[in-house]
Amino acid sequence: MKKRLTVTAVSFALLFTIGTGSVFADSKLDSAIDEGLGSPYSAGGTTTSGFDCSGFTMYVFNKLGIDLPHQSGSQFEMGTKVSKDELIAGDLVFFNTSGDGISHVGIYVGNGEFAHASSSKGVVVSKLSESYYEKRYVGAKRIMSSEKYEAVTAEQ
Repeated sequence: MKKRLTVTAVSFALLFTIGTGSVFADSKLDSAIDEGLGSPYSAGGTTTSGFDCSGFTMYVFNKLGIDLPHQSGSQFEMGTKVSKDELIAGDLVFFNTSGDGISHVGIYVGNGEFAHASSSKGVVVSKLSESYYEKRYVGAKRIMSSEKYEAVTAEQ
C-alpha cells in the first residue's frame, strides 16, 4: 500500500510540475500510445493502419505485455474501478456514446486528457472535460498492478 501511495504521489507531483503533455514523456506507456497517435479510424481495426477504440487500447496494452479483449464492454469488466479524481496515466476510461451502455474506451494520459480512436478523427488525445465526453463518461478501470504501472511509466 505504501508503494502505491508513493507512486500516486510521484505521479501527481510530476503532473503539476511538467504542465502540458504526457506525465511520463519517455516511458513505455507513452511510447506505445505515441505509436498509435494519428492513425486513422477503422471499425474492427487493431493496427496503426487503422484502429477502433478497443482495438487501440488492446494494441497499447499488448505492447505493455497485458492482454485485453477487443470490445469496450468486455474491457470494462476487467480491472478495479477508479474514481475520476483518482485517475492515473494508463487507466482505461469508458463512455456511453451510443445510448446502449459501454460503447467507447480510451487511455487516460494525465492532465485530464485521454488517448482514443475517435470515429471522426482517428487516434487523438481529447480532454475528459469536453462537453461531449463529460456527458457520456461512465467510469474508469485500473488494469495494471502497482508493479506493472511502475515498470511501464518509468523513463526508458
